[in-house]
Amino acid sequence: MRRRIVAARRAMPEHDRVTAGSAIRDALAEVPLLTTGGTVAVYYSVGTEPDTRKLIAALWKRGTYVLLPVFLSDGELDWAAYEGPDSLEATRQGLLEPVGQRYGSGAVRRAAAVVCPALAVDRGGLRLGRGAGCYDRALSLVGPNTLTLAVIYDTELVWSVPAEPHDRPVDGVVTPETGMRLLSAR
Repeated sequence: MRRRIVAARRAMPEHDRVTAGSAIRDALAEVPLLTTGGTVAVYYSVGTEPDTRKLIAALWKRGTYVLLPVFLSDGELDWAAYEGPDSLEATRQGLLEPVGQRYGSGAVRRAAAVVCPALAVDRGGLRLGRGAGCYDRALSLVGPNTLTLAVIYDTELVWSVPAEPHDRPVDGVVTPETGMRLLSAR
């Protein structure tokens, strides 16, 4: 399933990915929980992932405190503030990560929302990631009132994904065509 989705993403025209990023930004720019100046943890998209860079810039410009992940060697996620495009640097893994002060893996406990990557999400909110489990560990730390969303392309909302006991569901998905859609009641 992972290989098939990655191949489909690679085959997607660049124009469609750019348009999708704008649609994702516009859909989430209307969600009060993300735009009222609180803290939002968001992944910084790379490659063929659904584009979150426009969303991050829009939230930051509105005064939302945006946390971005910093991938640690043990597979955990640390978090640091996004302070504009100059606050990022490329890593060996091809990711862009913030260079400022790190707040620890528990920083997501204070987030109003966590926007995470996925390759697919099923109707119950279980997400298929890249297989490292880092976002499942991060999602296990969120507070009871934290909105958790996965960003996917519309074709990646599926009936079921392979699941492990440690997998954590998200509350909903954001797709370019349908916007935000809640899936589970945590």
